[in-house]
Amino acid sequence: MLFASGEQAYVADSVRHTSEVPDGADPDWADAVVAGLRPGERALVALSFAAGAPGLAHVVTGSEHALQRPDADTSVERTYQVTEFPTPDEYAAMVAAALEKIASGDLHKVVLGRCLDVVSDPPLVPAEIIDRLLTTRPGRYVFSVPLDASTDGEGPILVGASPELLVRREGAVISCTPLAGSVPRSDDPAEDARRAASLQQSAKDLAEHAFVVEAIVHALKDVCVEIEYPATPELLSTDTVWHLATPIHARLADPLDGPSALRLAQLLHPTPAVGGVPTAAANAVIADLEGDLRDWFAGCVGWVDRHGDGEFAVTIRAAVMDGPRLRLFAGAGIVAGSDPAAEVRETGAKLATMARVTGLP
Repeated sequence: MLFASGEQAYVADSVRHTSEVPDGADPDWADAVVAGLRPGERALVALSFAAGAPGLAHVVTGSEHALQRPDADTSVERTYQVTEFPTPDEYAAMVAAALEKIASGDLHKVVLGRCLDVVSDPPLVPAEIIDRLLTTRPGRYVFSVPLDASTDGEGPILVGASPELLVRREGAVISCTPLAGSVPRSDDPAEDARRAASLQQSAKDLAEHAFVVEAIVHALKDVCVEIEYPATPELLSTDTVWHLATPIHARLADPLDGPSALRLAQLLHPTPAVGGVPTAAANAVIADLEGDLRDWFAGCVGWVDRHGDGEFAVTIRAAVMDGPRLRLFAGAGIVAGSDPAAEVRETGAKLATMARVTGLP
């Protein structure tokens, strides 16, 4: 069980107990988790995407370690059965349906996702996935968190390497780095540079990004002052995707009794980077078109200590391991001007990032 940020990883040595709640947005539960932490403990937390969906917190003791990337590939030879759902054609039809909603004025933006199920023989093991994530590093925030009270590796485990910071609290200092607007990278350096430059000039992607920044800033105004962010987004790259990113910094209005990192995560989540605008309309479209694909995907994962400090990443570039099955999820933001075929390519590039950690070519 771990959560890594940059080159440092917090690794749990022991679990005192696990707190599960039917509604991960429950503020009383969040406050009770933080209040119940003892000196030296942290809560490693995962929250689902949907309103009214579960959350859990493992109360652990552990320590910070410099990340140690494996010296050699220790994976074994496997056979794989891969199922893609919805299919690319079905996903393109979902995007077209969302564009009709946007054209009618009911919706400004919605994020739609699709999955890969990978069944391997022999089954993958969490340590092997984490080793590959540390080697390929598709995102800054590497995590491995059991999704039930069993911490012996027998139950489902959420693993991933997210590039997106939902929120960090260090004393009174608050940081967020939302990502929205992206394009697949190219192996050709000249084409890769052209795509990056085009992304920075794309009216469609800039509009998609602006929705997210505005929503986060609006939410932070309830609890923060001195909110600062650049007028235009920056470029952030992973191994397969260019993203538009905006670093946002603020200070808690009440440094002594302000919200913990976990409460801030509840306040901000889900942002339009994984949901949409308006929130209620987007969530309804997601439920209608995706069904129950998401579960823990597009939620958030991170840690909080007894002082309320902590760090949460958006649960993207993630997978759920459950026995021999590894389920992957990737989404794309749909706004006016989106092209269904382009969104199929974008989600394919994002799925490819995580598919590599299974050993698939």
